[in-house]
Amino acid sequence: MAIRAAIAPAAWLNMGNMKSKVVAILETRTGAHLGELIARRGWIPMLAPALEEVPDVDPQAVSSLLAQWRVDPFNMVIFQTGVGTRALFQATDGAALTGDLLQHLGSCLVVVRGPKPVGELNARGVRIDIRAATPFTTETVLAAVSATPMQGARVLVQRYGAANQVLREALEKRGARVEEIATYRWALPANTQPLNELLEGLARSGIDAVVFTSAVQIYNLYAMAEKSGRASDLVNQLNRLVIASIGPVCSRALREHGVTPTFEASPPKLGPLVAGLEKALSVHPR
Repeated sequence: MAIRAAIAPAAWLNMGNMKSKVVAILETRTGAHLGELIARRGWIPMLAPALEEVPDVDPQAVSSLLAQWRVDPFNMVIFQTGVGTRALFQATDGAALTGDLLQHLGSCLVVVRGPKPVGELNARGVRIDIRAATPFTTETVLAAVSATPMQGARVLVQRYGAANQVLREALEKRGARVEEIATYRWALPANTQPLNELLEGLARSGIDAVVFTSAVQIYNLYAMAEKSGRASDLVNQLNRLVIASIGPVCSRALREHGVTPTFEASPPKLGPLVAGLEKALSVHPR
């Protein structure tokens, strides 16, 4: 099914005259799929990716980590994301060290934050000991390991696009020695024109809803707004619309920027997100 977001950029400026609701999507990896779900409901999806996941694995760091692991073993490994888990294994594949990694994982507690790293670990035959509960936040990870002794324990955290300082500090407060390994980092997309078109559409009241599926999307949207001199108006523009949030981490980031989510998907998945969007748009004035 073709996504109608492939409309010429200038056409977005006149969307206020159209009957269909215009829904901006900042998601990158599943943006096309989300756009299809939105188009099937008769809305017009506007794809404006706000995030790019850039591989950031240092093969030497991985080799050093595994060598160190033999001498000073980790008691626990926390996998936070599917992308990061896959990147770590790809790095060990390239260095012919995956066997070592699997052996080490077999002798420590393996903790997962959500369902995506579960799939990657299952594909590698890794036993999973502890799973965080929905909505798969740092808080639910900490709750999941609350009964596990931490004093003197060595914990390895697979970092997502940025350091999880809250997780690290909470574990260290309980006496753990925490080390993080970077597998990718977050950046603005190489092509930021769609984001600029979104900002222009917001300024002209041509957007009805914005879907946020990651906390970093609001950071990057603001970064683009600051570059173009539109940051001072962005909060008011967004707060006039339906603001869909995938979950509590995303909602927290929005509120930190002064943006109030219209609703938060529960559980934090695309199905409930689209269902909530449908309900919110049905009562939202044009």
